[in-house]
Parts: sequence; structure tokens; C-alpha cells
Amino acid sequence: MSNFLNFIKENKEKTFFIFILFWLLVIAQIDTYSQLTTSGTFAATMRLAIPILLAGLGGIFSERSGVVNIGLEGMMIMGTWFGAWAAWLYGPWWGVAAGIFGGLIFGLIHAIATVSFQVDHIVSGVAINILAAGTARFFSVVAYANESQGGATQSPRISGEISSFSLPFLSGGTFLGNDTSDWLRNLEDLNLFFISDISGLLGGLTRDISYLSFIALSLVPICMWILWSTPFGLQLRSVGEFPVGSESLGINVYLMKYIGVTLSGAFSGLAGAYLVIESSGIYRENQTGGRGFIALASVIFGNWRPTGVLMGSGLFGYADALQLRSEESVHGLLLLISIVLLALSIYLLFSKKSRNGAISLLMAFGFGIWFLNSTSVPNEFVYFTPHITTLVVLSFASQRLRMPKSVGQPYKKGQGG
Repeated sequence: MSNFLNFIKENKEKTFFIFILFWLLVIAQIDTYSQLTTSGTFAATMRLAIPILLAGLGGIFSERSGVVNIGLEGMMIMGTWFGAWAAWLYGPWWGVAAGIFGGLIFGLIHAIATVSFQVDHIVSGVAINILAAGTARFFSVVAYANESQGGATQSPRISGEISSFSLPFLSGGTFLGNDTSDWLRNLEDLNLFFISDISGLLGGLTRDISYLSFIALSLVPICMWILWSTPFGLQLRSVGEFPVGSESLGINVYLMKYIGVTLSGAFSGLAGAYLVIESSGIYRENQTGGRGFIALASVIFGNWRPTGVLMGSGLFGYADALQLRSEESVHGLLLLISIVLLALSIYLLFSKKSRNGAISLLMAFGFGIWFLNSTSVPNEFVYFTPHITTLVVLSFASQRLRMPKSVGQPYKKGQGG
């Protein structure tokens, strides 16, 4: 038993992920909860997760440089407005560029306030969020007030869309101008345990992917490479860990902080542009719906790493997609939560963490009783499922987190002497 526990301790994240995936596949075999692993659910997951992923990647650059950025929400707002405006006038790709520009400008404002003027990072971030909401309303009144489909709170509908593609042979894409079979769809329709579920996952991620989605997902390995395999990434991370020592080595600390925070604004602006161009085709006030704050939570959940942010945003996107596609399947999550908490309590009790183990055990029984004595969950719980899921996972992940040492701390040039 001790060897087994040691193996789990050394591979906590992998074991946790495999355990949840296994029971998710088991529960999905119940007809009522079949939507848990369909290709449609996973395709919706990708679309809903990408805005959070992009803003989260921006948050990594900012916080790795030592600047807290809770203004991601406001930068996303500017991305939605500028993205919709330019896409309405000139087309979707111009909307993408304009969204990046809008977020970048507000990222630069945050950098000027926090780096040059030493404003408290939280205060500056809150101000960015408030300023962005007011600026977007003002611009909407100026630009859309006289438009038949627009107004103070929304833009006219965007014309045009970004092209998409499917992988040939796997998801029914074309090869040399000829249509190919959709093998993953065929396997999914067989309703075979594990095989059909995995086919649904792969099909949802490889069928009808827009080129903008492909670019967004490609940014994850690119950011990993930049931050951990290039001199620029090393300098950026050193500034967030030990700015005084970095300056003594000849690194321009102010410049690196400016670049990090400005990049976070650009990523958040791209997230906002994606939201209006890919998800809705129109700008609406309050369209971000707190996704910037969820992105910040995914940065923390992901331990300030791009792959972790990918997992965190995917988790939120999955829960959001599930409540949109099938409210009945949300009820199945109660059983999954109960099983996960039961396993966690056993692990904690064997690890001699009696208090935490007892709390997890009580919660497991509570969710289990709720599942057995109900056939659905209240609508209020359904709508908040993504947020509740994110908070629960974040609370369990908090023990393994390590933020950059100097994040949030003021720094003045030359303070190292």
C-alpha cells in the first residue's frame, strides 16, 4: 500500500486526470448522460474554452514579469468592441487585428500605471476594467447609434466568417480536392465503450475547426517554447522572480515588464475578438461575462504555465458546454464529483491527513445522496456549473501552486544599489 501511495504522490496530476477520465467514460454509458462524451460537446468545449485560454496565456506573460493583471476582463472587453467594429466594416481578419490592438492599448495603460508610476497592481486592474466598460459604451453610442441593427449596447451583425477545415480521413476533410470518409464519426456511432467516447473527443477537436481556433491552440506550444526555451523567456521569468538580481545582470527590468503586460493585453484583445467573431457574430455589452476573471483563475490553477492554463480553460469550457447542450447531463456530474471526492478522502486518510479526509468524505456522501434523491439539478446550479467547477478544482489545486516570487511587488529602477 505504501508503494502505491508513493506512486500516486509522485504522479498526482496524471493519476487525478486518468481517474476522472475513466469515471467520466463510465457514467457516459448511461443513456441519460450520453452527452458527456459526444463530439458536439467537445466541439462546443473548444469554442468556449479558447477565449479563456487566450486571456490566460496573456495573464502568464504579465505575472511572469512580476505584474498582477486582474484587468484581463477589461482588455477582453476592448477586444470584443474593436474586433466587432472592424469585422463589421472590413471583415473578420481585420476584426482579429483590431481586437488585438484594442487589448494591447489597455495593456500598455496598465503597464504605464504599474511599472512607471508604481500604482498598486490591483487598483490599476480594477480601474482598467471600469474604464474599458465605459469606453466600450461610449464608442458604441458614437459608432452604432444611427445604425438600424446597432445601438448603445450592441453592434450590427458581423458580415463574413473565418473559414474552417476538417482533418482528412479522420473527420471527413478533403484530400487533393476529394472528400474523405469520417472515420471518427463512424466509430462514435458504434457506441462502443471507450472507443466511441475517445472518437467523440477527437472528432470534436478535429472536425470543422476554424483557422482562428487552430492559431489559438497553436499558441500554447509556442508560448511554452518562448517562455522556457528562449533568452527572452528566461529574462522575463527572471524579472518576475528576482528583479534586483536581473538588473545587476544587465537586464532592462522596466522594458521586460512593459513587454509582458502589453503582451497580456494583446492576448486578451485576441480573446475578445474571438468571442465576437467565432462565438456570436455580434458585439453585445457585458459579452465577456467574467471570462477575464476565469482566465486569471486558470492561470493560478495552471501554476503559471501554458499547459496548465489549457487544462483549466478546457475544464471551464467543458462544464459550460455541458450546461448549454444537456442540462440532464449536469446531473451526472454529481455522481462524478461524489466518486472523485470519495477517492480523494481515501487517499487523504491513508496519508494521515484525517481532517481533510473526513471533510472530503462528508462532501462525497452529500453529493452522492443528492444524486440518488434527484433526477435533475436546479436551473440556478446548472447555470453556475462552470464557475462552481472551476472554484472546486482551484481549491484542490491550491496546495501545489508556486507563483513568481516578486509578482505584485513594486520595483523602482536602481533599487538594488
